[in-house]
Amino acid sequence: MSPAPAVAAPSSSRLGWTALTALAPAIWGSTYLVTTHLLPAGHPLFAALLRSLPAGIIALLIARRLPRGSWWWKSLVLGTLNMAAFFPLLFVSAQHLPGGVAATLAATQPILIAFLAVGVLHERLSTWRVAWGVVGVVGVAMVVLGPGAALSPVGVLAGLGGAASMSVGVVLTKRWGRPPGVSAVGLAGWQLTAAGVVLLVPALVVDGVPAGLGLPAVAGYLWLGLFGALLTYSIWFAGIRRLPVTSTALLGLLSPLMAAALGALIAGERLTVVHLAGFAIALAAMVAGQLRPPARGRVPMSRS
Repeated sequence: MSPAPAVAAPSSSRLGWTALTALAPAIWGSTYLVTTHLLPAGHPLFAALLRSLPAGIIALLIARRLPRGSWWWKSLVLGTLNMAAFFPLLFVSAQHLPGGVAATLAATQPILIAFLAVGVLHERLSTWRVAWGVVGVVGVAMVVLGPGAALSPVGVLAGLGGAASMSVGVVLTKRWGRPPGVSAVGLAGWQLTAAGVVLLVPALVVDGVPAGLGLPAVAGYLWLGLFGALLTYSIWFAGIRRLPVTSTALLGLLSPLMAAALGALIAGERLTVVHLAGFAIALAAMVAGQLRPPARGRVPMSRS
């Protein structure tokens, strides 16, 4: 009887980068709690602006490198997809949908990225990671969806649009890489600054500055800008460069799981047995997606 095909484990270097990269979506999981408890409602463009432009300028000051040649327009495209479009759509989705529905829509990113990698990166379709992506979405849905989850067409379109926007941005980031000598902080700075420039006029004209900003709102904007953008995107872009893009995308499942965990710890939300089972399923999908697919070797023929 032939042994079952083994699933190859990642190397120690890859494990280290996977663990580090996972910090980014884990921190992004705080976005929903910060948005709903600290920021003024009804200002998604302004929140996106303050999350991107100040962080981008700080990153530029740290890296001390400006784009050259084609990287001017590449930074604009990536900044628009990864931040300028994604941030407002994320805020709109969170405001028009229950947090669970918005998180479930966002969890579809690994599946979208797996298919985009075929057309853009010319990779073979990883049915292994697509399957675990579907399992991950089911797990996240078990954690965050409730019986009273209502659907708003605007919220659903915003959620799907945000997932698609960042999926394309992640795949293009992998395809274009980054110029020699440019750090991940520098690449994050280019994109965050470009996103801030794109958002500047719409944020001030459409949203305007919220009236009566207090210390909680200032603290929320600082958290989202310094930790939810500057730190996390520097880590994320460094990880994308070193890890397979489809397995990296599965780390994004940590974001809604962390949001649910923070809701239970800080906001007093109750976790049931179903929620805990969903946690286990989503985490198992995320871990399995980091492994290589089972080998499909032929059974050697015996010689007489």
